[in-house]
Amino acid sequence: MKINHAFVFFSLVFCLALSGCSDTDQKNNETSSSTLPSVDQQILKREYAELPDNINWLTNMDDQVFSSPNAKKGGTFRGGLLSFPLTFRVVGPDSNSGFRSTILDNQLGLINDHPNTGNIIPELATHWAFDPDNKTMYFKLDKKAKWSDGHPVDAWDFKYTLEFMRSEHIIAPWYNDFYSREIDSVIVYDDHTLAVKASKAVPDLYMYLAIRPIAEHYYGKLESGFVHKYNWKIAPNTGAYKISDFKKGKYVKLKRKKDWWAKDNRYFKNRFNVDYVVYEVIRDFNLLWEHFKKGNLDVFGLTLPKYWHQKSKTRVFENGYVNKIWFFNDMERSGRGMFLNQAGEIFKDRQLCIAFAHAMNIEKVIEKVLRKDYFRLAQAFFGYGEYTDYTIAPRDYDIKKVEDIMTNVGWKRGKDGIWEKEGRRFSVKVTYSLEEHTPRIVVLKEDAQKAGVEIVLDKLDNTAAFKKILEKKHDVAWMAWSTNLRPSYWQGWHSDNANKTQTNNITNTDEPALDELIDQYRASLNAVERADLSKKIQKLIHETGAFVPTFMIPYIRQGYWRWVQLPEFHGTKRSETLFDPFNTSYGGLMWLDEKIKAETKKAMKEKKKFTQQVIKDEQFKVGVQN
Repeated sequence: MKINHAFVFFSLVFCLALSGCSDTDQKNNETSSSTLPSVDQQILKREYAELPDNINWLTNMDDQVFSSPNAKKGGTFRGGLLSFPLTFRVVGPDSNSGFRSTILDNQLGLINDHPNTGNIIPELATHWAFDPDNKTMYFKLDKKAKWSDGHPVDAWDFKYTLEFMRSEHIIAPWYNDFYSREIDSVIVYDDHTLAVKASKAVPDLYMYLAIRPIAEHYYGKLESGFVHKYNWKIAPNTGAYKISDFKKGKYVKLKRKKDWWAKDNRYFKNRFNVDYVVYEVIRDFNLLWEHFKKGNLDVFGLTLPKYWHQKSKTRVFENGYVNKIWFFNDMERSGRGMFLNQAGEIFKDRQLCIAFAHAMNIEKVIEKVLRKDYFRLAQAFFGYGEYTDYTIAPRDYDIKKVEDIMTNVGWKRGKDGIWEKEGRRFSVKVTYSLEEHTPRIVVLKEDAQKAGVEIVLDKLDNTAAFKKILEKKHDVAWMAWSTNLRPSYWQGWHSDNANKTQTNNITNTDEPALDELIDQYRASLNAVERADLSKKIQKLIHETGAFVPTFMIPYIRQGYWRWVQLPEFHGTKRSETLFDPFNTSYGGLMWLDEKIKAETKKAMKEKKKFTQQVIKDEQFKVGVQN
C-alpha cells in the first residue's frame, strides 16, 4: 500500500486478472531532451529559497529487505485484461479504471512505507525531515533519479505537481480540491532539495506529503483540450517499467528499463525482474481460465471457491505443472458490497434502503456459494484499527423486518409478492461485471423475492459497468473500493460529490450531519479526535443504509505455472497479490525461470508428472477463524 495518498483516488475493484504504441511510439510521445529550454533559460525562471538551519535529516537503510537474492532477470510475464483501458491518463474523465494502478505503480513517490514494519523507506527521496510546525516535510532527492526519457527528476517537478493538479484543464475535481485545500505549497531550495507544506497540521503528515512528481518538461503549460490531447499519450515515468507497445482493444505491453536508475537501491534490488509484461484483452472470465490452463497466462486468481476447490482439479494442476498458494495478509479490508443510488426513485426513501439490506441473504451466499471461505464484512471501513467502529454489525436477512418497514411506509405486496406503491414496484437492477459473481446474486435474488424485493441482474462488461456507475445511472452497484492506510470519506460520502458524474459518491449520499462530521475529520489536527470522528462517520453511513456490506477476504489464493518463482517467504504482510509485477510497496518479488519452463513444456509433451505444490501460508493470519 503506497503511502503517497496525495495521489490516490479510490479505484473500482472489478477484475484485473494477472495474466500490451511501440518503443518508437514511446519515444515520439515523450519530449526529447533536445527540445527542452536551455539550462540558462530554465535558471532564469527559477528562484531558490534558503534552507532552514538545524534540519534533522532521517533515512532508513536498516529495515529488512523483502526480496530474494535468488531472483533472476528475464522473460515475459503474461496476464489478462477483461477490458481495454479507456485512457492512459491517470486524472480526468474515464481515468479511474483498474489499469490505472499499473500506470501509477510505475510512478514513484518521495517515500513509501515498508510492507512489514510500516516504517518509512526511501523512494525518490533518500532523506526526509519533519518541521516543528507539523505541517512541513523536507526531502532530499536521489540525484540518480531520472524520467523514462532520460531527463533528470528534480525538485521543480514536484512544484509543477501543484500547478498541474490545481488546473481546471485536467477536469479532475477531487485533485483540484485536494491540492488546493490540503497542500499549501512546494518550496525548492536547490534542484534536489525541497519541502512540501500542508495547509494545516495533520496527523500522519507523511501520508499527505509524499507526493509524486509530474514531468514539467513533458506537459509544460496546461491548456484546454488536455483530456483529449493526452488520452493515449505515454507520459514519462520514474518506475521500473514503461508502456512500450499497445493496440487498442487488444493488448498492452510494458518493458523493463534495464538501466533503471534505482535497480540497485536497497529496497528495489532483486525486484521487478521480468523483462516484459504483456496484458492481453480477454473479455470473458471463463476464457481467461481457459487461456491460463493452456499456459497462455502465467497466473490466475483462485480466490473464488469453485476455482480453488473444484475447477483446479484438472490435469495441469494434478500433474504438478501448476502450483497453488493460499496466503493470508494483514491489512485494511476493501469496502466490498452493494451501493444503493439514493438519487433513484426507490432509494430516495431511506427506509427502503434499510428494507433492502434486510432482504439480502448474504450469510446464505457465504455458506452455499462461497463454501464458508469468505467472511461477512460488517461495514465499509473495516480493519483500520482505532479508526474503525467494531461495534457496527451488518443487517441480517430478516423477512419480518422487511415487512414491518414496508408496511409502515405504505407499501403492499402485489399479486406476485413484490412490494408495490402507487404503480411502482420494489424492483431494482444490480449492476456488476463478472460472470463469476452471477451465482451469488442469483441466490440473493431468490431470497429477496421471498421478502418482496425483485432483483434484476444487470451484467455488463467491465468498462461499461464502470462507466455506468460513475455516471450514477445504476440502481445498485455490486463492487468494491480499494483502500488507504486511513479511512477517506470526502470522496465517497460527502454531498460535494453527490449528484455529479465521475465522482466516487456513487450512492449520491447528501446528508448534512454526515457532511459536518467529514469536514471536521478533514480539518482535525488531533489523531485521537480523528479516530473518534471516524467512528461517528461510520455510524452515520451505516444509518443511511446506502451500503450493504457483503464479504471480507483476508487472504490471496492463486494458481501459477511452476516456472513462476516466489521468494521463500512468498509475500509481505500487505501483499494484495503475490504476482504483481510493479507495485513498489510489495510487488515485483516474482521471477521467471526459463529452464523450469522448458522442463515443464517438455514434461507436458511426454506426459511426465511433477509433485504438485499446494501452499498455505498463515504467517500474517490474524483476527479470523478458518
